[in-house]
Amino acid sequence: MVPDDDKRTIPLYEEQLEIDKLQTVTDRVKVSTHVDERTVLLEDTVERGDLTIERIAVDRAVTEAPEPRQEGDTLIVSLIEERLVVEKRLFVIEELRITRTSTTEHVAIPATVRTMRATVAHAKQPPATGE
Repeated sequence: MVPDDDKRTIPLYEEQLEIDKLQTVTDRVKVSTHVDERTVLLEDTVERGDLTIERIAVDRAVTEAPEPRQEGDTLIVSLIEERLVVEKRLFVIEELRITRTSTTEHVAIPATVRTMRATVAHAKQPPATGE
C-alpha cells in the first residue's frame, strides 16, 4: 500500500459550453390599411313648433296693467292704452292670444360612415447570410 502522503492529485479539465445567438430575419409581413366609405341614412323624429297669433278686441277698463297669463297652450298678452276721461283709467284694448302647436315628423339624413380595415401579406424572405 501507498502511504497517504504519496497520493497525488491529478487535475482534470472540464469543458465549458457557450451558446451564441445570431438574430436572423426569417419572414416579413406588410400591413396596409384601407378606408372604406359607405352612405347610411340617419333617421330620427324631430318636433317642429308653430305659433298662431289671434287678435281679439276687448275694450275693458282696468285699474292696473294685467300680467301675461297662460291658459292651456295659449299665452294671453293684454295691450293697454291710457285714455283721458274725467279721470285717467287703463283700458285693455286688445288681447294677443298666442297658441303653441307642435308636429312631429320623421326625417332621414344621409351621412358617410368610414370603416378602416387592414390587409396583411407575407413579404419576400430576405436571402440567407453566410453566417
